[in-house]
Amino acid sequence: MNNSQTTPNPDLQPLNRLVGRWQLSGETEGMVTYEWMEGGFFLLQHFDFTLHGHRVKGMEVIGHLQPFSSNPSPEIWSRAYDCEGNTLDYVYELDDDTLMIWGGQKGSLSYFRGQFNADGTVNTGEWVWPGGGYKSEMRKIK
Repeated sequence: MNNSQTTPNPDLQPLNRLVGRWQLSGETEGMVTYEWMEGGFFLLQHFDFTLHGHRVKGMEVIGHLQPFSSNPSPEIWSRAYDCEGNTLDYVYELDDDTLMIWGGQKGSLSYFRGQFNADGTVNTGEWVWPGGGYKSEMRKIK
């Protein structure tokens, strides 16, 4: 284990606005909850929602990759695990009021782009991928 990094990377701080419980609406219905893992290096998301009649439930770990004896990755990566055995990788970016979640790698043709409202309690956006996508809104409830 590489213990060279003793404090979380400051570029994780913008993700603080995701912490809490969010109600999903639009083409998705359900809940997501974000919380920091002890130490502050990883943000955890628990999700339980329905998309076009299909239930999606699982968890996601968001933070910098740091393989053995390596420095942390420049990008903020995540891996989501769902109840059907899928493992999905993403890259997160949060600039000002725009949340980008790239499917696979940054610059991918599969991505989510959402905008936060002025007080940060609503994010409205759309998942896009070749041949499909859907609109989604999440509203912070606590």
